[in-house]
Amino acid sequence: MAERTIRITLASPAVNAWSETFIAAHIERLQKVDLLVSGGNPPRHASRGAQFARSSTVGVWMDRAIARFHGGIPELLRHRLARRLAQERPDVVLAEYGNMAAEIVASCERAGVPLVVHFHGFDAHRDDYIARYDGYREVFRYARFVVVVSRAMEEQLLAIGAPREKVVYNCYGIDVDQFVPGDPSIVEPRFLAVGRFAEKKAPQLTIRAFRKVLDERPDARLTMVGQGALWETCKSLVDESGLADAVELIGVRTPKEIAALFHQCRAFVQHSVVTSTNDHEGTPLAVLEAMASGVPVISTRHAGIIDVVKEEERGLLCAEHDVDAMAANMVRFVDDPDLALRMGVAGRAYVEKHHRVEVQVAELQRLLETAAR
Repeated sequence: MAERTIRITLASPAVNAWSETFIAAHIERLQKVDLLVSGGNPPRHASRGAQFARSSTVGVWMDRAIARFHGGIPELLRHRLARRLAQERPDVVLAEYGNMAAEIVASCERAGVPLVVHFHGFDAHRDDYIARYDGYREVFRYARFVVVVSRAMEEQLLAIGAPREKVVYNCYGIDVDQFVPGDPSIVEPRFLAVGRFAEKKAPQLTIRAFRKVLDERPDARLTMVGQGALWETCKSLVDESGLADAVELIGVRTPKEIAALFHQCRAFVQHSVVTSTNDHEGTPLAVLEAMASGVPVISTRHAGIIDVVKEEERGLLCAEHDVDAMAANMVRFVDDPDLALRMGVAGRAYVEKHHRVEVQVAELQRLLETAAR
């Protein structure tokens, strides 16, 4: 007799959980996500049934009045979540991000539902989050598994108290049928950056490195995809440095458009750094997408990047904040298209073997089924 398909409740802080590629892959490919709770920490919305927070004017006032008896709106939301979980009895809850898990762990325990937490980056490293949630002590105690996406994240969570037997490394997977290899040796020397304009991705350092490249190789070009808090800063830097003809800031693009852009570049570039709040990357999804597209990676020795980008084989890495070394690595690919092709082919082979989305999600499914049992 075939095993029963488990019923999964997935908790995501984003109002639109599908906006984050790795979470969308979980929603679409796990068997099966029966309920999605989202829209804040703790969650305010449910994909079906009553919402945890009312949205009408009268409903908002009613919730405020009721919340006085629960110790505030967050506690009211946790109470309603616990009640929903107790009613529906899912087999397991998957919390995307450690802070989401910390916000709902009491609700899961009250309802007697197992919890698996999936850390992604900032949630494992930022000092303010670790302090706010008391080092995730309650999460580590109650969760059946603690999933990490980089070896640096694994070491970090073990250092702050995660039990060794609960921590599982399961990095992101890529749809290798959507991101297919091109030939970076036959395109112009264009570099592509994809990601939020955020402090830990340091897009301004990518631009400064490229400024040095342009001094030596004036035919080089840089395209940057994304938006974020540092977008205006980067736009001003481009304008003030006289780079407007060589650097394009093209905003947000769809996955299909990004896949096409990979086929128009010589290499992918990203200057990830540890921030002033100790924020780190997990393993940047765009790095894996570039590799799946047969494009070599130029980046920093940071977090999960060093797990997947083997230096001098699948890309070129430098120390954080070393714009001179990053510029030199970019010049190498301008001058040696065949090097870009060799490293791009190696990166594609690595992703096909180790980072297929269907394989990575299947491993997560196995963990959830084990937790449910």
